[in-house]
Amino acid sequence: MSGLWGLAWRSAWSRRAGLSWVALSIALSTFLMLSLDRLRQDVRLHFAQSVSGTDLIVGARTSATSLLLYSVFRIGNATQGMRWSSAQALASDPAVAWTIPLSLGDSYRGFPVVATTGAYFEHFRYGEQRALQIGQGRAFGDVFEAVVGAEVAKQLGLRLNQKIALSHGMGAFEAADHGDKPFTIVGILERTATPVDRSVHIGLDGMQAIHVDWLGGMPARDPISASQARQMDLTPSSVTAVLVGLKSRAAVFSMQRSVAQFRAEPLMAVLPGVVLDELWSTLAIGEQLIEAMVLLVAAVSVLCLVAVISTGLEQRRRELAVLRSLGAGPRRVLALLILEGTLVTTAAAAVGALASTLMVATLGTALAGHFGIALRLGVPEASQWLILAATLAAGALASVLPAWRAYRKTITDGLQPRG
Repeated sequence: MSGLWGLAWRSAWSRRAGLSWVALSIALSTFLMLSLDRLRQDVRLHFAQSVSGTDLIVGARTSATSLLLYSVFRIGNATQGMRWSSAQALASDPAVAWTIPLSLGDSYRGFPVVATTGAYFEHFRYGEQRALQIGQGRAFGDVFEAVVGAEVAKQLGLRLNQKIALSHGMGAFEAADHGDKPFTIVGILERTATPVDRSVHIGLDGMQAIHVDWLGGMPARDPISASQARQMDLTPSSVTAVLVGLKSRAAVFSMQRSVAQFRAEPLMAVLPGVVLDELWSTLAIGEQLIEAMVLLVAAVSVLCLVAVISTGLEQRRRELAVLRSLGAGPRRVLALLILEGTLVTTAAAAVGALASTLMVATLGTALAGHFGIALRLGVPEASQWLILAATLAAGALASVLPAWRAYRKTITDGLQPRG
């Protein structure tokens, strides 16, 4: 059998010019399938692990997906906040163990600013119930102190005790800068591979302080200095959302109904896990379309392999006839052609898998920096092994038809000149 493998390899190598294009198309389809599967799994894992241990997310009434996206993933903007008095009433509910108020809207050089309280560092969890860790410095305590995520510090080269000026909104205009009230970086968080890495964290009083002299989204003519702002009442009037942890998870649905019936203002409470499932259901059609396109590429590659091997049979009539005359039986010729197709497919699939691995290694850091999504570099998972096995099986099956045609030819076919 080892001699047959060597013969199949030398036969395929002698026709490498034509088979290389087939191998390239198979490698491309393998690369696309493996990369898509890896990206899909890592994106889902990234979203699923971005917040854990939070029973409810409460905010002004909007779509459940929107509330989750802007409160946890910093995607989109809240059209309306909830009153601070409502957040306090929620925190005082006997069923509530802790709350984390969040106020969003400002940014620092493209990174979102999250205003919150010390409860954020105490109760926020991600992944497998992992707590946030401050790698350098400490949590904020003063009005104009900030704690930055690991990716923010890395990309912008920030360090402890450095002063930064936040921007109103996304900072599209120079006039939107809060340069008169700079913040001092007092802490840098450990990397979490979640949106926390791309966030700048300040206190709710700090968010209130930089907006005390703003009206209608623009600075007032008579600015208020940072020292003057410190002397003012910096209690926020509203927050964007509140993360809620309950004393008992059994109370989650009754608490959700209680929030929906809140009389002071219209609010809603969503379960993060349920909303994530709804989000993936919404995106399922797009995933299926992409998968269909990739499978189409794979099918075309396999058909090209069939066409090349079948066309090659006419050019190899004499070669196959000589093999038969030297004692190679029909089954041996059948096995030879199937092995050729399998070798080509195996080599192409290996190239595609290697290209997918290199893509993860080279682009993983860029994706983490721009989108906060970390691609995992490691041993292929079950679904990816299945993709590779299916690719190899398709290559072997693609060789069966032309091999069967060669199997049915007689010994004299190919030795006689064609009339």
